[in-house]
Amino acid sequence: MTGLPCADAAVVERFAGALRAAGFTTAGIEEHLGGEVSAALTGGVLWPATAVVADDRALSALIAVFLLGQQRPVAALAAALPGVGVDELAAQGVVDVDGESVSPVLDVRPYADDAGEYVVFADQDAGRRSGTLAADHVLGIGAASISLARAVIRRPVQRALDLGTGCGVQALHLGAHCAEVVATDTNERALALAAATARASGQSWDLRRGSLFAPVAGERFDLIVSNPPFVIGSGSQDYIYRDSGVRADGLCAQLIAEVPAHLNPGGIATVLANWVVTDRDDWAARPRQWLEHTGLDAWVVQRELADPVSYVSLWLADAGESPARSAQRGREWLEFFDAAGIVAVGMGVLTVRRPVDGRVRFQIVEEITGAGEEVTGAEAQAFFDRQDFLAAHTDGDLLAMSLATMPVILDEQSLPGDTGWQCISSVVRRPGGPGAAIALDEVSRALLAGCRGQVPLGDLIALLAVHHGVDADALGQAAMPVVREAIARGILYRAV
Repeated sequence: MTGLPCADAAVVERFAGALRAAGFTTAGIEEHLGGEVSAALTGGVLWPATAVVADDRALSALIAVFLLGQQRPVAALAAALPGVGVDELAAQGVVDVDGESVSPVLDVRPYADDAGEYVVFADQDAGRRSGTLAADHVLGIGAASISLARAVIRRPVQRALDLGTGCGVQALHLGAHCAEVVATDTNERALALAAATARASGQSWDLRRGSLFAPVAGERFDLIVSNPPFVIGSGSQDYIYRDSGVRADGLCAQLIAEVPAHLNPGGIATVLANWVVTDRDDWAARPRQWLEHTGLDAWVVQRELADPVSYVSLWLADAGESPARSAQRGREWLEFFDAAGIVAVGMGVLTVRRPVDGRVRFQIVEEITGAGEEVTGAEAQAFFDRQDFLAAHTDGDLLAMSLATMPVILDEQSLPGDTGWQCISSVVRRPGGPGAAIALDEVSRALLAGCRGQVPLGDLIALLAVHHGVDADALGQAAMPVVREAIARGILYRAV
């Protein structure tokens, strides 16, 4: 095979049709392997599936070749794909034929969301092939791409941009709720595989080659999604999918700086990013600096803060390089971090919005690391809605409203004392919400318990003031920051 992979659209479409006919779908594979083995395979654990597919069933051959990276007889693959020649797949760079044996070049796998079932084309990762990854390696479906897809606000819009599309995972999701999808990448091989993903999945995207916003100069979108090459390094570009060719976090900084010019009023961008940390006590300094002059509303969530050794080790393992080369590269990488004063790397997701009226309402940068507290599109939309609600209402407005408490859990910590257990801290949590927790004192705990949507907030505060023998106005002023925070976190809401 010469040139780019999957150049023949007709072969790609016949291949995808044959895969579906053979049961090579998310549901078909789960049924074939069983739930536990299928879940292990999805999580990157290959060996349980190896035993299941050690037979001559057609679907076993497809799983073995394209999902496990195994070699199989040419005849077995041909039998599993009637109407598609193995020589055709070899000519399209999908497989490699050596005598009577065939092995995969590409990772071809089914992928599904609530809107449909797709087929994704990417390169085999380091765990399924021998040797170092190619410089133009195209990453498949991974934890980062899935996290980003979950974090995107899903609402019907006219135009969407997938900046740095790779194999096209984000564009697939966009195709379900966006009338027009533009997808860009600097890697020509990635665009070829994204085109195959679109064809095999029955979608059509406007694919363009170029860096950052250069391919869409002068254009605006309702939604921008990006999983860019955010890995922080000295500026070399050994692997296009992860290395930006820009020193440190310069590419992410430039991306955020250029976003406002490409968003329609009210438009939203969701971006995965890494940022340098030069002071662990002020990890938020860099993303705050990115946002400072953008004119964007923003919610930035740091999901992880990695020390240099852990960060470098993560990416060294990703490339499949030899131990000697990895050790040398690791030393050079850590030397760069040390010289640049980088003591840690922040990793997270930015959700930003161009205000319709041009007035910035909030730029919140916070750390939320709990399991099960990942940012989702639904939570991001609700977070923005709550911030808009708070910006539109004064404290006086809130005092006149009847507020209600969401289903929440009160966590208390106590120590033994002379008169029994003494409560030393109280935290109320909304299950499933990222960062949906606030600390309470005795008065605010009683206030939230009394918010049942029946009595105006001001009246509740007046009753509490009488009970505690304090001035109602003073108590109201003291309570409003807690009330606003509870509304921001989805713990309190307007009942009427």
